[in-house]
Amino acid sequence: MPINTITDQELSWQETALCAQAGPEFFFPAPGSSTREAKQLCGACEGRVACLEYALDNDEKFGVWGGLSEKERYRLKRAQG
Repeated sequence: MPINTITDQELSWQETALCAQAGPEFFFPAPGSSTREAKQLCGACEGRVACLEYALDNDEKFGVWGGLSEKERYRLKRAQG
């Protein structure tokens, strides 16, 4: 059994997440493209905190998750120790 088993309850935020209404290219923009619009949508989403926790727990390397870019999540994770 894997150490990081994810339950349906832990992913329930995805059902109402605003990102589900936008295409993946919105949250996974081409290198050098702006992430501003994706971050604005995240800021209005009730699942933002759960999304960010998921990304940090699962070491998501790409895209905007919980309102933070890859670099911002990396910095946050480093600051947390």
